[in-house]
Amino acid sequence: MKRRTLPTAVALAAATGLMLTACGGGDDSSKANDKIAGADSGEPGSTTPSASATAEKNAPGFDSPSDVKVTVDRDSTGDTTKDAILRDVAYSTQANIEAFARGKSQTANMNRYFAGAAFTYWVQQVADFKKDGLTLTGKYRYYDFEVTDVANGKTAAARYCEDQSQAFSKEIKTQKVLRTKVSDKSFVLYTLQAQKDSAGDWQVTQQNWKKAEASCVQR
Repeated sequence: MKRRTLPTAVALAAATGLMLTACGGGDDSSKANDKIAGADSGEPGSTTPSASATAEKNAPGFDSPSDVKVTVDRDSTGDTTKDAILRDVAYSTQANIEAFARGKSQTANMNRYFAGAAFTYWVQQVADFKKDGLTLTGKYRYYDFEVTDVANGKTAAARYCEDQSQAFSKEIKTQKVLRTKVSDKSFVLYTLQAQKDSAGDWQVTQQNWKKAEASCVQR
């Protein structure tokens, strides 16, 4: 069987690299709001996955502070491979938020759901954000998950949306919430590539984003 190549539109060029989105997304004037966030302690929080996700076998557990909430809206596609890809892509969003919220980049969940350039990038961003004395707070919602291509059941391209309208950066020392106004920039489109590892998990290997993408905006 001839191998299919992933569309160049969703592949990330090495020259552009990986990029990081701002919490709250409404105002780019503050350096603090140019980064997702990560750090420090708090009471264990909880995520709110879709009903289908709650019954999945070998599902990871997530431990975020009590003021950080993650909601995942993901429906079944009816295709076993695509559903597995989107399941793990959804888990990667939760792993990322957990890492920033705890200020620990190389968590079990980050190691499980990220690899390659994406893993290297996020590890550094978590460390940098904690060094800046920032963490995150609020509610993150992920929706409109879609697999855009699959090659030989081992490599895939996907996309999803993030709602940051109720999510903000927060100073660890003062606990001051760095609020931003809700705007179209509060809604972000992520495109990514994922690869199936030897354990059967789909790991995000490359990732990019676009603020105010019309297909993600919900106002």
